[in-house]
Amino acid sequence: MREIAVFGGSAHPALTAEICAFLAVPQQPVQLQRFANDCLEVQLQANCRERDVFIIQPLVLPVQEHLVELLLMADAARGASAARVTAVIPHYAYARSDKKDKPRISIGARLVADLLVTAGVNRVLTLSLHSPQVHGFFSVPVDHLHALRELATHFRTRDLSHAVVVAPDLGYAKSATDFARRLGLPVAAGTKERISDTEVRITAIVGDVGGRDVIVIDDEISRGTTVFELLDRLREHGARSVAVACTHGLFADNALDKLIAADVTEVVCTTRSCTCCRWRPRWPRRSAASTTASRSAPYSMCRAVRTIQLRTRASSCQAS
Repeated sequence: MREIAVFGGSAHPALTAEICAFLAVPQQPVQLQRFANDCLEVQLQANCRERDVFIIQPLVLPVQEHLVELLLMADAARGASAARVTAVIPHYAYARSDKKDKPRISIGARLVADLLVTAGVNRVLTLSLHSPQVHGFFSVPVDHLHALRELATHFRTRDLSHAVVVAPDLGYAKSATDFARRLGLPVAAGTKERISDTEVRITAIVGDVGGRDVIVIDDEISRGTTVFELLDRLREHGARSVAVACTHGLFADNALDKLIAADVTEVVCTTRSCTCCRWRPRWPRRSAASTTASRSAPYSMCRAVRTIQLRTRASSCQAS
């Protein structure tokens, strides 16, 4: 029967501690050293031989720093004769680079997937990839989780008699439909065209939002460019109120301040997929009912880690 060893990188220590507490296993120490030439050295300070190793490291700011750290940890575990290395990456930042929509650009999501496998990762556990096709870029098994259940649990406490779920674009309509089904609500979607990283155009809303309480659901909010464009279209169509929910709340360039100033009634995101929301204070009310909230979603990842561990034990028992 394989033993489990959980290591955490520097990206999100609180998530590593919470997963270890849920699994009732100790968090194994990691020593990170930076040399004078700015190179990193990682040492896993616990035995990995024939163990099922889990490395927890979301790719959050600074993304490149945390990516290299993850690659070094995976290589160290493989070199220490780990039986299997699972990378737990709640936020896979390069998932947005999933297609070649301009000449002479790299498909970053596939490149990083190849780097992880080359470094020694045998399995990936991630949360709400930006697009489903990123799953296929990996040549190793991927457990692709989502936080729709946690977000739906939050909204069940609200009056949903006149509510509707809206996806910001047709690409997220399938996930929005799943979220709406959990709440028993109708669904609508925007028709989005991305002009650049800082500019999008939504020309229409497919579905009825007039006089309704809208719940906008998306996988990630960075600058909030799409959400702000969607808010304009929703107002034009007569939406009564708008709440915003997402899995990965990055909120770059003061996006959260801008959302609250835009008369959004509520902003809901998970607190464990990335570190950005972890240190934010609870914001004061800015308008009649403008609040922010957060839903902790570590338990989906904890359950997945436990399931992987139990399947490994079952396989070991059958083999013996």
